[in-house]
Amino acid sequence: MRFRHSPEIWSAFPELTCGVLHAAGVTPEVDVTPRLAGCLGATRDRLAAGPEGGFPEIQAWRRAFTRMGCPPTRYRCAAESLLRRLRRDGDLPRLHPLVDLGNALSTRYAVPVAVLDLARIDGDLTVRPADGTESYLGLGGENEQPAPGEVIFADNSGHAHARRWCHRQSGASAVRAGTTEVLVVVEAMHERAAPTVRRMLDELAVALTEQWRAPARTALLSADAPEFAVPVRTG
Repeated sequence: MRFRHSPEIWSAFPELTCGVLHAAGVTPEVDVTPRLAGCLGATRDRLAAGPEGGFPEIQAWRRAFTRMGCPPTRYRCAAESLLRRLRRDGDLPRLHPLVDLGNALSTRYAVPVAVLDLARIDGDLTVRPADGTESYLGLGGENEQPAPGEVIFADNSGHAHARRWCHRQSGASAVRAGTTEVLVVVEAMHERAAPTVRRMLDELAVALTEQWRAPARTALLSADAPEFAVPVRTG
């Protein structure tokens, strides 16, 4: 299995920084509460100084959404949506310890994080413009068809695992209690994003090693090195 962005994406968004992490051995019986408290506490401190719309990380994604033809205050990147929810509700919902940790890190750094169940992805996963034939399963079970040109995460069977790039993930590959192997994608557009994305990957890798005993492989992708290969598990 390979993860990549298409050449069209790198050409249209040369400022993109993408980090990828792969790990196997994930279970839901892990308590990440202390890690969440640290991340969310730092996020609340940042929000106290001003709303998320002024964060440079969010402004960069708003510019990208505008260039995609998506009104940025109607379709928000996942990080902005989480920040808005945290500011409104004071907390985030608990879904699965790894997803919860990804969401907390996403708010702390104001950078979208996608956590995907690899067993539910058919073949390669490519971030690319849709051709209009792909199908998307919403988190509520609704079936949708992305419009041609919309940026999606597409697998070899034409399933869209995210719509409008990092706006909304699919229910098809959402992490659940039985998930064991994951692919985590961290994407940023702001100036000097690479150190931020690297830090986020490192923090996730440490958490997976310390709490799940699940060593992680990570990489930063670029237009010159756009592909991350996931080894086939034989056992």
